[in-house]
Amino acid sequence: MHTEFSPHVSDTAPGRGALRPARSWLHSDAPARSLNGPWRFRLSPTASVAEDFAAEGFDDHRWDSIPVPSHWVLEGEGAYGRPIYTNIQFPFPIDPPHVPDENPTGDYRRHVDLPADWADAERVVLRFEGVESLFRVWVNGVEIGSAAGSRLAHEFDVTSAVRPGDNVVAVRVHQWSAASYVEDQDQWWLPGIFRDVTLIARPAGGIEDVWLRTGFDHGRGRLDPEITADPAAYPVTLRIPGLGVEQVWATPADVAPLDVADVEPWSAERPHLYDATVSTAAETVTLRVGFRTVEIRGDQFLVNGRRVVFHGVNRHEAHPLRGRVFDEEHAREDLARMKRFNVNAIRTSHYPPHPRLLDLADELGFWVVLECDLETHGFGKVDWVGNPSDDPTWREAYLDRIERTVERDKNHPSIVIWSLGNESGTGGNLAAMSAWVHARDAERPVHYEGDYTGEYTDLYSRMYASVPEIERIGADGSRSALLHCTPAQSARQRTKPFLLCEYAHAMGNGPGGFDQYEELVHRYPRVHGGFVWEWRDHGILTTTPDGTPYHAYGGDFGEVVHDGNFVMDGMLLSDDVPTPSLHEFKAVVQPLRFTFDGDKLAIANLRHSSDTSDLRFRWRVEHDGTPVDSGDLEVPVVAAGDSGRVPLPRIPVSPDAETWLTIDAVLAAGTAWAGAGHVVATAQLDRSLPCPVPGVRARTGWRPGDGTLTLGIAEFVDGSLVRLGGRDVTGPRLELFRAPTDNDEGASDEVGESDASVAGVANAELWRRDGLDRLTTRRVTVERTEAALRTVDRVSAANSGQWVTVESLWSLEGDELELRVEIEPSSGWRTVWPRIGVRFELPDGDAPVDGAQWFGLGPHESYPDSLRAARTGRFSATVRDLSVDYARPQETGHRSGLRRLALTSADTEVLRVEALPDRHGRRPGFTLGRHTPQQIARAAHPFELPDSTTGHLIIDAAQHGLGSRACGPDVWPEFALRPESRTIRLRITAGGPGDPTDSGRTGIG
Repeated sequence: MHTEFSPHVSDTAPGRGALRPARSWLHSDAPARSLNGPWRFRLSPTASVAEDFAAEGFDDHRWDSIPVPSHWVLEGEGAYGRPIYTNIQFPFPIDPPHVPDENPTGDYRRHVDLPADWADAERVVLRFEGVESLFRVWVNGVEIGSAAGSRLAHEFDVTSAVRPGDNVVAVRVHQWSAASYVEDQDQWWLPGIFRDVTLIARPAGGIEDVWLRTGFDHGRGRLDPEITADPAAYPVTLRIPGLGVEQVWATPADVAPLDVADVEPWSAERPHLYDATVSTAAETVTLRVGFRTVEIRGDQFLVNGRRVVFHGVNRHEAHPLRGRVFDEEHAREDLARMKRFNVNAIRTSHYPPHPRLLDLADELGFWVVLECDLETHGFGKVDWVGNPSDDPTWREAYLDRIERTVERDKNHPSIVIWSLGNESGTGGNLAAMSAWVHARDAERPVHYEGDYTGEYTDLYSRMYASVPEIERIGADGSRSALLHCTPAQSARQRTKPFLLCEYAHAMGNGPGGFDQYEELVHRYPRVHGGFVWEWRDHGILTTTPDGTPYHAYGGDFGEVVHDGNFVMDGMLLSDDVPTPSLHEFKAVVQPLRFTFDGDKLAIANLRHSSDTSDLRFRWRVEHDGTPVDSGDLEVPVVAAGDSGRVPLPRIPVSPDAETWLTIDAVLAAGTAWAGAGHVVATAQLDRSLPCPVPGVRARTGWRPGDGTLTLGIAEFVDGSLVRLGGRDVTGPRLELFRAPTDNDEGASDEVGESDASVAGVANAELWRRDGLDRLTTRRVTVERTEAALRTVDRVSAANSGQWVTVESLWSLEGDELELRVEIEPSSGWRTVWPRIGVRFELPDGDAPVDGAQWFGLGPHESYPDSLRAARTGRFSATVRDLSVDYARPQETGHRSGLRRLALTSADTEVLRVEALPDRHGRRPGFTLGRHTPQQIARAAHPFELPDSTTGHLIIDAAQHGLGSRACGPDVWPEFALRPESRTIRLRITAGGPGDPTDSGRTGIG
C-alpha cells in the first residue's frame, strides 16, 4: 500500500494533498458521478486501528452499511456512538493540538464503476463537500491525501489511481483531531461524511474556475470576469441571454470588465437573477448573476447606494433526524418560512452552509453574512492560553479555511459580508485571514465580532449589547469609550457601521424586547440591525425506553460534559413549528409602519428597494371581535423609503361593544415563498367609546361564615369554593410562581438596570429561595352576608418572614357572581415576582375542560415585553394548543388583555368568565393548562410531565416580562414585576347557549 504520508490527528496543518487553490462550487456539464448512497462502514474506538481496510482486496462483507451523506452517531439506533452537545466546552482535554486516544474512527468503503470514456479526461477529481473532522482518502489502495475543515470543500486529484470499470474508494474519518480545537461552535458534535461526495471528470480544455464579479449603478451593470482555464482552452464565451450579452474572449489577455445597460439590480427584496454561461469547446459552466454594489460609505453599509437594515437570524444547519445533512426541499421551505416572517438576512453561524443553500438565498432573496468554519470558544476556560488564533503554527490552517470559504461561494450575490468566524478571541492569524480576504475581494467588507478594537475588520460588531449601550454606540458625538476599547480605538469604531451579529437570545419562552432594539435602528442610522440568536432549535428526535418520542438536547445521550438545553434556542421549534417569538419578530420588523392620525393613515415604506406595488391594503372593523365591515384601501404606490397618507374608511362605532379597526398589508399575488393574501404587515386602531366600569358595592352586616353556603352558581364549605356551575372547582389560590423560563434561569450580569434583579444570580433561583414555588396558606377570617362571602388569607413560605395578604370577596351582582381578589404584599420582598395571579383547579369529572374561547389579545401567548404580535379579537384553542411545546417545559400559554373567557368541554361551554379592568384600567391575562407551574418546573422534558386529571386556570393580574437573560440583557425595568398590591375582578356565569364570549360590555379600561 502506498503511504507517502500519514498525518497524525494532532497535526495542525489543514491536511495533505488537497488541491489548491480552492474552486467555486460550479454547475458544469462535465461528466460527474455522485458517490452518495450506501457505503460499507466500520467504527473503531481509536484512531490507531490498522489501515489495511483501504486495500483493494479487503473483505468488507461483514461490515455494516451506512448512508452517505450522514452522521454515524445518528445511524444504527445508537450502535455507532451518540451525539455530544457543548456550547463552549471542549468534550476532550484542552491539550492542543492533541486529542485523546479514545477517538472514534469510522472507515468507509464503496465501489464505483467508471465508464471507459473517463480515460480521456485530463484529470479525475474526487470532491468532498463536508466531513467531520479529519479524513484520509485512498483510491484502489493508493493513499491520496487528507483534509480537515469539516464544513469546507476539499478536492483531490485521483487521476493516477482510477481506471475504467470497478474502483474502490476508502475513507477514514476521525471524530477528533487538531481541527476540533478550531471547530468549537455551539452545536452538536456529529462526525461522519455528512455532505456530498462526487467524482468529476475534468476535461482537457475545460474551465477550472469562474468568478463573475458584478456591480450596479443607476440602471447600468458592471461585470468583472475572472476565468481560470488553460490558455489552450480559449476561446471562452460568456452568454447572458436576458441582457443580450455574448462576449467571446480569444485569449486570457482579452478578458476584461463589461458594462451592461438596462440591468435590473439584485437585492434581498427584488432578487433579480440573470442566467449566464461560460463555455469553452470542452465545457460549459452555468451561473446565475445578480448585479449589486456593496460598499461602506462613512458609517453606513449600503447595497446599490441604499442603507441596509438587517432583520436577520443566525442559521445553523440542523434537522431533528439528519443533523447537518442537507435536504433541499426542507431547506427551501425553511427559507420560504423566513421570508413569510419578515426575515431578510442570514448569518451562516458559524461555518459555510451546504453550497446549494446559497443558490436558494440568491433566488429567494436574503442578505447573507457568510461565515468561515472557525470557533475556538473553549479556550476561554483557560483564559485563552494556547488559543490558536494567535499561534503561528496554526496560521496555515486559518488561511486555508478562509480561502476555501471565499473561493467556494464568491459568485453569490446574496453574500454581502465575509465573516472570519466566531468567538475565537483575537490574534495575528485572524488579522492574516482578513488581509487575505481584502486582497482577494476588495468590495465585500470583512466582519469578526471579536475584533473589538477594529484593527482588521470593516464593521463594528457586537453580540448581546443592551439597549442603553447601543444607544451610546449610535448617538452622534458620544465620547464614551466602547467595550474593550481605548478612546482612540473607540473613535475608530465610531466611524464604522454598527451591527449586532447576535442579539435577543430566543431560548424557550422569549425573548422580550424586540421592539426596543428595532426602535434604535430607526433612531440611529449607523445602527444596521442584527441577527437573532437563533433561527431554530437543534433537538434530535429520539425516544424514551418505552417508545415515547421527544427532541433530545445536551445530556440526553449520556455526555461526560454538555451544556444542557442551551442548544434549544431558536424561534422555530425542532419540528418546524414557529414559536410566538417568531410571530413577535415578524410584527416588530414588518417593512411598513402604520401611523393613525385622526381620520388619516400614514404608511411609511421601510423597505430597502421595493415599492408597495406588490401589496394590497385590506381593512376590517370588528365589534367585540365580531366582523361588521371590511374592504380595500386605495393606497397609491409608496416608493422604498417614502411615506404616504390615505383617508381611513368610515368606521361604524358601537355604543355597547369595543370597536377595532384592523389594517393588513397583504401580497397582491403569489411569490416563490408565499401565496396571494399572505399578511406582510398589520396594525390596529381602537375606536371604542368610553364605557364605565361597574363600581364596587359596599357591603355591611358581615358575620362568621363557617359551614356551607350557596351563592348563585357557587357552593362553599367553610369559606372555600367546592363547586361552580354544577361542577367541582376549587380556588382561588394565590399563585406567585411560574415555571421558570430559560431566561428566568439565566444568570447574566446584564440585569436591565432593574433594582429588583441581582447580577450573576438567576431570578428563578431567587424565587425558589423566597419559596414562591411552595407557598402555604393560613385562613385568617371567613365572613358572610346573605349575598356575599369574604375570606382573608395570609400566604407565605417556610422559612420566610414575608407574606401576602389575600382578601377574596364573592358576591351576587344581579344574576352574576362576582369575585374580587385584593392582593397585598408585606414589606421586605427584595426581588421581582414572576406573576401575581390566582389559580383555580378544574377536576375532569365527566366533562374535562379541554378548550377555551376568549375575547382579548391573541392568538398567541403574550407577555409585557412581547405584545407586538398580539391583536385584540376573538380566539379559540384547545388546551393543548394554548401552550407551546418547548423542549424544556416552562412558563407558557399566557394571554394578555382578557375581556371574556369561556371554558369548554367537547365544544360545549361549561363556565364563562368576564374580566373587569382594575382601577388603573389594567386588564388581567389568563393561562389554561393541564399542569401546575410547580409540576412544569420539575420536568426536564415534556414526557416527564405527570398524567393529569385536572385542568388549571390561572387569572393573572400581572406577569413579569421575558427579557433575554439566558444570554443577554434582563427584563427592561418597565416590564419587571415588583411586589405590589393588585386587584382581580371577575364575573362568572355558568355555560349556556349563545356566543360564549358575548356577555355584554362592562368597560374598556
